[in-house]
Amino acid sequence: MTAGAAGRVRLHELDSRPDGEEWIVGRMATGRFVALPGIGKRALDLLGQGLTTDEVTERLRAETGDDIDVREFVEALVDLGFVAEVDGREVASPAVPRPSLARIRPRHVRWTLSPAVPVLLGVLFATTLLARPDVSLNYRTLLWSSHGSAVIAFGAAAGWSLLLLHECAHLLTARATGVPGRIRLGTRLQFLVMQTDISGIELAPRRHRLTAYLAGIATNLAVAALAALAAGAVDGTAQRVLAALTLLALLPLPFQLMVFMRTDLYFVLQDLTRCRDLYGDGVAYAKYAARRVFRTRTKGEDPSRALPAHERRAVRVYSVVLVVGTTLCLAFLATVTLPADVTLFARAVAAGLGPGHSVWERLDAVAVVVTLGGVHVLWARTWWRNRARHRVP
Repeated sequence: MTAGAAGRVRLHELDSRPDGEEWIVGRMATGRFVALPGIGKRALDLLGQGLTTDEVTERLRAETGDDIDVREFVEALVDLGFVAEVDGREVASPAVPRPSLARIRPRHVRWTLSPAVPVLLGVLFATTLLARPDVSLNYRTLLWSSHGSAVIAFGAAAGWSLLLLHECAHLLTARATGVPGRIRLGTRLQFLVMQTDISGIELAPRRHRLTAYLAGIATNLAVAALAALAAGAVDGTAQRVLAALTLLALLPLPFQLMVFMRTDLYFVLQDLTRCRDLYGDGVAYAKYAARRVFRTRTKGEDPSRALPAHERRAVRVYSVVLVVGTTLCLAFLATVTLPADVTLFARAVAAGLGPGHSVWERLDAVAVVVTLGGVHVLWARTWWRNRARHRVP
């Protein structure tokens, strides 16, 4: 839908913030945002004041001396989902996804953005380091019971609880800035992960953005510190369980260093390097570099040349990390994970179908097939659904 010669548009509620010489503008509700030059932001403001496209064109010509195609600009805004009505007619747009924990309002969690929170966390971490609780960070700590079923049950319950707590920390911190946020399953290469979509955080001030990105890591560290301090104050089974919880809270943190998979630290890196799409631009440059190395006929132009100098440097360095990290992960998948899974599956099928096996061996085989197959099916289903979602315009 386009605006007529003297078209008037009504915009959805939009937020914006300055970013160097440009403006980041978008809808918190959908997480869609775009970078606009100053003249684009001025045109948006004038449209928001109720001026027609012709009136905005005349105003901008008087202010800048240039002829701006405002109607084409409005068409772009419609494609972004920023326009609610054109000439009194409602513009069709995808439904706004329902946020997770929708009943929690920004005012309920505003405290997460208080400067006192990092100070208190710093005191907690310093206290833990000074107290030096007797918690060994090795695999024996996880084996806190002689009953394997108890170890597995506790590890699964604590692991999933910590994962959900980690994602809720992102969600609630972003919610404090007005970002709806949604928790869902996702994939990172061969890994099935839980992730929180807080795309609208791009419209928040930098301190709030970094707080939201680091909230999950801070939560894991806080749980580990509290569990370690508690473990130092008790003994017996309680001490062993708390020590195991400490290690379980710390185990996911090395994964965050794998920035080539868009982990929490990736978003911190992207923000600090002032890049708009570090991963997307890194992939594009890596493909260009590969075409040059293999001397293909369709080399094309260097996509990083269109970026500002500071982004170009960051993208080129990140593309190396991206290629090396992805290669190592896929190599591990091919040489370790898949062979192990195939072997486990083959043994389970043989035990479940072959003669001479006890009832317990057959039940064990069924458990392996269901668990292993279920994880892979869930990964494939999640990957396909997310891929289909990204294809929707």
